[in-house]
Amino acid sequence: MTPTLATEVQHHASNEAGRDFVVGDLHGCVDALRFLLREVNFDATTDRLFSVGDLIDRGEQCEEALTLLDKPWFHAVLGNHEDALCAVVEGRLPRHQWYGIGGGWAQHVPERVLALYAKRLRQLPLVRTVGEGGARFNVLHAEFFGDDTELDAGQFNEHVRERMLWGRELAFNAGTPASLALSLTYCGHTPMREPRQIGSQMYIDTGAYIAEGRLTMVEALSLRNWSVSTQAAREQGAAALALP
Repeated sequence: MTPTLATEVQHHASNEAGRDFVVGDLHGCVDALRFLLREVNFDATTDRLFSVGDLIDRGEQCEEALTLLDKPWFHAVLGNHEDALCAVVEGRLPRHQWYGIGGGWAQHVPERVLALYAKRLRQLPLVRTVGEGGARFNVLHAEFFGDDTELDAGQFNEHVRERMLWGRELAFNAGTPASLALSLTYCGHTPMREPRQIGSQMYIDTGAYIAEGRLTMVEALSLRNWSVSTQAAREQGAAALALP
């Protein structure tokens, strides 16, 4: 049985003072994020950045990615890779299986440090909802076959929870898009060549950790998006940029 999150759904008021952005699966590509934050002139005093999860694994800067969780402007949901880290600490998943899906960065991380990471990650919700009415949007990791009312209730059984973390039916055109009563919902998990909307769900993972892939950030509820590969970001000095 998977441990239940402390809070499955977290609600946020609309951002009246600044802008809201959503970033795709980071996978340890923090230098690409530095570049994008500079590109949008991110203001940490008024702007917010929401993450569709998968901060860790596969990329080179996984531990630095975890430090984002302490930034007051950064709001992530749980991804399947964070869930895998927690499963290792909780004895539900052998380390070598996690390494096989990108957790190799943790081979030399002490158990006590990994346990601290898991404790922090277990505080992440499965869903974040932002605003109300026509100005509302949702953030979750993989997919959801329901509406806003069901999201808000947060009563997810094991099957639904599994889909929210690992599902790819909708992304692979094997499932029916959710009800129109679902607000625009930003997802990741399944890499796309470009951000792609299927029904109410907008997929914004563009394979940041892949050599030919990019990290994508979108401005919520708009058509504006920015993307960059880690290599291109570093060639333009991103590694020297400070995070807000």
